[in-house]
Amino acid sequence: MDNDNITLGNVSVTRVWEYFGSVDMTPDTFFPESPKEVWVDGASWLAPHFLDSDTNIVNSAIQTWLLRSEGKTILVDTGVGNHKERPYAPVWSHLKTDFLANLARAGVEPEDVDIVINTHLHIDHVGWNTFLDGRQWVPTFPRATYLMPKVDFEFWNPENGHKPLLGRGNQNVFEDSVAPVHQAGQTLLWENSHQIDAGLRLDAAPGHTPGSSVLTLTSGTDRAVFVGDMLHSPVQILEPCANSCFCEDPAGARATRRKVLGWAADNNALVIPAHLGGHGAAEVAREGDKFAIKGWAPFAPYPEQS
Repeated sequence: MDNDNITLGNVSVTRVWEYFGSVDMTPDTFFPESPKEVWVDGASWLAPHFLDSDTNIVNSAIQTWLLRSEGKTILVDTGVGNHKERPYAPVWSHLKTDFLANLARAGVEPEDVDIVINTHLHIDHVGWNTFLDGRQWVPTFPRATYLMPKVDFEFWNPENGHKPLLGRGNQNVFEDSVAPVHQAGQTLLWENSHQIDAGLRLDAAPGHTPGSSVLTLTSGTDRAVFVGDMLHSPVQILEPCANSCFCEDPAGARATRRKVLGWAADNNALVIPAHLGGHGAAEVAREGDKFAIKGWAPFAPYPEQS
């Protein structure tokens, strides 16, 4: 894909594709708090990148952000993964995607990766942490340190008996995509904030999950924030009070979204979510007590969207 790479200061950012398409949910289901009219009025620009206007089904991307910073190769979120048993999330069950080949086309083999960042530990952010080697799940990136929020690690560990909003939606995820990495001694469980290098910092951003986090990039005059699932659709920029149906703490998610979008608007920072198709990221501006999309990143849409 052309134009899958941008440079921010001294950091290169590459979008690595795993999946684009339907998530089998209408806007009413995915974003129950969003005003219906925002989808109707915005249909001309939401389709096809964020909405299939023929079926009224939300479109979403599963992608990993590849960063090269201070000599390190860093992956931000690792998607769904292949061959995973997902009985309560059939859209993500037993996938067979070309993700590793797409990563190789970006110039990275698994052994090249120094750091893996899981912004949180949902099903579609940790999948390629591991791959199936015979009958055993083993770390995909054998040299990498996997940075995981400690709060999420403890929340999603089934031994701790938490009852998440997702119910069984995250079933098997900890066992096949988190625990094997931890058992291999490759995890660093961080709290509150974690400085990766001079220009990259992780900060707690709870709400979507108890341990959700954002990665802030500051390099030269450029600013960006990788927000994971703080928002799934650009509609949530226009309507920051509109949570997805997957937010564990609705009030916390709204507060985090307003705080991070406000910082991005005030600092001319690119907002880079995990799941936006189209141009993948946006610059935002304040508009009363809401926000507006000031401009899109220069990433090219996936071929399926052209």
